[in-house]
Amino acid sequence: QVQLVESGGGLVQAGDSLRLSCAASGGTFSRHVMAWFRQAPGKEREFVASISWSGGSTYVADSVKGRFTISRVNAKNTVYLQMNSLKPEDTAVYYCAAGSSSGRLLNEYNYWGQGTQVTVSS
Repeated sequence: QVQLVESGGGLVQAGDSLRLSCAASGGTFSRHVMAWFRQAPGKEREFVASISWSGGSTYVADSVKGRFTISRVNAKNTVYLQMNSLKPEDTAVYYCAAGSSSGRLLNEYNYWGQGTQVTVSS
């Protein structure tokens, strides 16, 4: 059983940067694909980015490509989401997830964090 705890969210202005962190415990972190999803009010949860167990492969949604970067430090059991040039449409609750494949579908991930709120004002 893997437990995930996100941190780093907050209220920022358009154009600012934030770095989200997700700390994992209770399992073998390095064996899991890790991903970030987000859910805006009234919308479905959507894929943001994923990273392979080794960190050698990453996938990023087109809506954030060039602005968001996912990374991981297996020695710290932590995955990060660096978010630059934030826009008001990035406002959402951001969730960390762990799974066995680097897909973009929610049901490909077995473990989820509680989420952290990111609000971008214009």
